[in-house]
Amino acid sequence: MNCPQCQQGDTRVIDSRHTQDGRAIRRRRECGSCSYRFTTYEYVETQPLLVIKSNQRREPFDREKILKSIAIACSKRPVNSAQMSQTVDLVIQDVNTFGSSEVHAKDVGELVMKHLKDLDEIAYVRFASVYRKFEDVQEFRAELDDI
Repeated sequence: MNCPQCQQGDTRVIDSRHTQDGRAIRRRRECGSCSYRFTTYEYVETQPLLVIKSNQRREPFDREKILKSIAIACSKRPVNSAQMSQTVDLVIQDVNTFGSSEVHAKDVGELVMKHLKDLDEIAYVRFASVYRKFEDVQEFRAELDDI
């Protein structure tokens, strides 16, 4: 590993720890040439996950897209950004249990709704109304009756 300060390749690991979520290893390194200390993270390399849209088009799975949708649903609700990020992490964990390199957008949407229901019922209904394309009040009311 080259030092980001002096670009020399003489670095050594002085401390290694797992990150809080256990998905990476955090390593503190020190350059043997200039004594600069820096941090690196080691992750498991996974194959890219593709989302199959309703028109059968495939696009890369985008964590930020899910987070943005959840943030819109949680707007003006007592849900903080850490809770929203954790919800996205739960959705991603569930998607990874499918064991496939492709997932249908419908399945991702259902997982988001499942976890939003546990997080905030109003956010869940907001997301569901857009995701399921409610066309009238009766559909909205039926969804409310379910929860």
